[in-house]
Amino acid sequence: MRTSGTIMPSSRILVKKILGYIDFSKANVIVELGPGNGVFTEQILKKLNKNATLICFEIDPTFYAHLKAIKHSQLIVLNTSAEFISLELKKLGFHKTSHIISSLPLTFIPKEVSKNILTNSYQTLEDNGLFVQFQYSWSYYKRLKEVFKDAISLHFEFRNVPPAFIYKCIKKQQ
Repeated sequence: MRTSGTIMPSSRILVKKILGYIDFSKANVIVELGPGNGVFTEQILKKLNKNATLICFEIDPTFYAHLKAIKHSQLIVLNTSAEFISLELKKLGFHKTSHIISSLPLTFIPKEVSKNILTNSYQTLEDNGLFVQFQYSWSYYKRLKEVFKDAISLHFEFRNVPPAFIYKCIKKQQ
């Protein structure tokens, strides 16, 4: 299974656009799925409020080692699959997250695994929580719509290399 969806790190423009969707003053727990080399991670850590926690799920050994080298008291890096988001958050004493940012290459992940990741992410989100996924094609819209129903919008950032589709999904209040 591929663990990286591109050969280039995400651009500062893409990072700024995606992080612009988050109200960091109200975010207590933010989860990052597939942080890779930490381009998003480092910027999230700069914006976190003093009581918030960032939890990263990274299975690639090289990326995991790179992320573990980031010394920050609000950062937790896990070397496990994003499929286990609910279980891992509970182990850490958290039950919900307000935001999930995913850089996972979902189109390269086996269908059953990606389905589990999306379903468990949805269940872990607080009501009105935000799930942001970026991909390099619009092909994942249908799968995200199956989970988030009509609470999904598609955006595009052409200034990234390669250009990125941004799926902004909200867990509607139940």
